[in-house]
Amino acid sequence: MSEVDSSCIFCKIIAGEIPSKRIYEDDHHIAFLDIFPAGRGHSLVIPKDHHVDIHSMAAEVYGGIATAAKKVADLLQSRLQSEGTTIFQMNREAGWQTVFHAHMHVIPRWSNDGLHKPWDIAPADSADLDALHTLLTE
Repeated sequence: MSEVDSSCIFCKIIAGEIPSKRIYEDDHHIAFLDIFPAGRGHSLVIPKDHHVDIHSMAAEVYGGIATAAKKVADLLQSRLQSEGTTIFQMNREAGWQTVFHAHMHVIPRWSNDGLHKPWDIAPADSADLDALHTLLTE
């Protein structure tokens, strides 16, 4: 581990200073069961090096986290026989991040499990989409 934040709870988990229920590990990542799960099997996948969020790491590092999350998702689906999987990753306080060590949530899903989308699905305003498209592609 080359980058560590001694005040970070996830760095402490990686170092073994705080116990965790690890379900996956490779040279650069670990995954463990979330102690505040959204559902059965909810796991967190984290890099062993400390990165605050998606904006503080190279794309290749983020790709490695995604690859590890895929392996964890397949493990959970295989062992728990889930009907679906939700994977998400949040960044910075406004993006709902609460632990400032980059991580992905992998949540096995079943029909009628009580979880819901965090926003209401509604069509976008066409003029707003046009203006946004122009801003992003200029």
